[in-house]
Amino acid sequence: MKTIGAKTIGERVRERRIQLKLSQPQLAKQVGGITYQAIQQLEAGGGTKHLVPIAKADDASTNKVDDETESQEAQTEKLQRETQNPVANLISVPFQNNTNFNYGPDRGVQDILNIQPVIPISLTNDWNVITRTIVPLISMPSLGPRVGAVSGLGDVQFNAFLSPAVPDAWIWGVGPIFQLPTHTSASLGNDNLGLGPTAVAVHLEKGSPWVFGALANNVWSVGTSPTAPAYSNGLLQPFLNYNFEGGLYLTSSPVVTMNWLATAGQQLTLPAGGGVGKIFHLGKLPVNTQLSAYYNTVRPDYAADWQVRVQVQFMFPK
Repeated sequence: MKTIGAKTIGERVRERRIQLKLSQPQLAKQVGGITYQAIQQLEAGGGTKHLVPIAKADDASTNKVDDETESQEAQTEKLQRETQNPVANLISVPFQNNTNFNYGPDRGVQDILNIQPVIPISLTNDWNVITRTIVPLISMPSLGPRVGAVSGLGDVQFNAFLSPAVPDAWIWGVGPIFQLPTHTSASLGNDNLGLGPTAVAVHLEKGSPWVFGALANNVWSVGTSPTAPAYSNGLLQPFLNYNFEGGLYLTSSPVVTMNWLATAGQQLTLPAGGGVGKIFHLGKLPVNTQLSAYYNTVRPDYAADWQVRVQVQFMFPK
């Protein structure tokens, strides 16, 4: 029996068949023109006359596996960039949990889980509307003797971005943002309806590992409740990502907020920080995961000083 190194050809055929997870009859069916008894004979140390068809089948199986691997890698790279684009034409459901430390006069822990389904709507061949709904589930610590800890639903925000369907390296979107008084407790929201503009710009250059841009909005109360205080809240979220092969990336996306109606020195929250993300697959379902931390370098009295953000995003590519 011929050998290659220390192993016979029959032994190598057996190892390769097991690697491909094929039984002897399955390998015979895949090769064609050979019986599984002949494969048994070959693996047992018999003749080598059937090696040619087996080698061809083995090459075909290997090429198929290689093609599938390359296809999945290409999809991962595409999804990697789409998840970093707020106006991508991609259905997704992110679950983003923000844990804020040393919040309130008693320096407690505030936790906000934002469920943010993103649904794109095709208007024409040239234009899309990207809708993003933010549903906050809030756990609030005690804020004093008369304001105990409470958990529940906060005020839901709805964004709609009009964006070109065929963008260039720079991608943009503009539209309205609505804030709905859906809170289940007085300390979790405001009874006034909110309305304002929102906009986003993203730089996505093909072949470049960098993705960067910014999202901004401002929400004004429209006075639907005579007893609730008015508000004017601004938000700016710059983001910067560096992508590696295999779905791994570095990220920084601090959320800068401005309470325009607060007293001087109590308006601005300015965080700094970053983290790491990775795209992987649960079966055929792609999932984007992210872990990051931010320190509020400027903040109002009793605001949190540290935030840890954990995100799991389920994606449903077309």
